[in-house]
Amino acid sequence: MNSTYIWIILGMAIVTYIPRMLPLVAFQTDSIPPFLRGVLKNVPYAILGALIFPGILVFNENLWMGIVGALTAFVAAYFGASLIVIVICSVGVLCTLSLLFA
Repeated sequence: MNSTYIWIILGMAIVTYIPRMLPLVAFQTDSIPPFLRGVLKNVPYAILGALIFPGILVFNENLWMGIVGALTAFVAAYFGASLIVIVICSVGVLCTLSLLFA
């Protein structure tokens, strides 16, 4: 094996280890500041939005189905549903609509 490959593998290992290690080192105390707690609480919603939003625009090549699914998710989120309930509601509504209009 060429030594270049070994250096590449070691470099990738270090780069992926640092983001996993930093939170453990930075947050060794039991209390997290309230501002940071609020930011971390909203991270799953932000990530879910960033992953799903492009799919809304190209859902089954029908923009209206994507909009209906997004509105369903927004309404469920507005009423305080958990992430899994939001996804299940959107999928359920879209499955029902696709069966009705197929």
